[in-house]
Amino acid sequence: MDKWKGYVERIERLKRRKNAIILAHNYQRAEVQDIAEFVGDSLELARKAVDTTSDIIIFCGVDFMAETAAILNLDKKVFIPDLGAICPMAQQLPADDLLVAKREHPDAEVVLYVNTLAESKVLADCICTSANAQEIVRAMDTSTILFGPDHNLAYHAQKATTKRIIPVPEHGLCPSHHQIVLEDLMNAKEAHPGAKIAVHPECIPEVQDSADHIASTSGMVKICKEVKDTEFLIGTEIGLLHRLKKELPGKKFYPISDTAVCPQMKIHTLAKIEAALEKEKPEVVVKKEIMDKARRPIERMLEISK
Repeated sequence: MDKWKGYVERIERLKRRKNAIILAHNYQRAEVQDIAEFVGDSLELARKAVDTTSDIIIFCGVDFMAETAAILNLDKKVFIPDLGAICPMAQQLPADDLLVAKREHPDAEVVLYVNTLAESKVLADCICTSANAQEIVRAMDTSTILFGPDHNLAYHAQKATTKRIIPVPEHGLCPSHHQIVLEDLMNAKEAHPGAKIAVHPECIPEVQDSADHIASTSGMVKICKEVKDTEFLIGTEIGLLHRLKKELPGKKFYPISDTAVCPQMKIHTLAKIEAALEKEKPEVVVKKEIMDKARRPIERMLEISK
């Protein structure tokens, strides 16, 4: 961290003075992960946002994650270092499109991936993350579920239930995970024939079906810690490899695809974190009427997935 020493020292002073906490997703830059109090996946970050006693949350993730933290914390200020951290998947399911699907399937419950904007979460019966999608769809009461916006996560969730899952939109996806194709996996397997394959459920079905393990980012960390294998091919955004190598130095990790990079996740820097703490902006603001309605399906998820 010598390269970042000045930033780190100033940020640490600001955190102490303002009773602030930095939460970072597993896809963040290495130096951002290293300065955060907590690094995790979407579900873990949502829980941590609820549990923290800090007055200020600096959220190093994309827009929907920071919105979720704000929705769950009426008594705290939530800041995102760069407003350009806009999740392209979340943009694929506007509320109007979801309303059309609900009219076409009036008896279906709506399960939305946390990777959606607050205005769409308002229309959900329950939220899910990549870590608990299968658990959540099993817990729903109806035989038909509208599930959005990720078609690939819907494919993963469908494996756990006989209920009918209808993806909304039909072909929603994460552009970064879409970079990981079967040819990449076969080439990586040829280069590292003894490695186990762990992939994210945002990967395409062919990649999921070829994996030894399918899990959220933190789920992959847990698997790599618990199994005896020492080599792994990792199918997700490459930021996770920093955490894996840091926490498991005795094991080897290789990206299935070097192109699986989320530029929106990488937009936050130490300089922007320092500025957000110093100036207390940009603040994440969700309209109260949206916040109140969106909180219900998020809290239902947290209650089901304890």
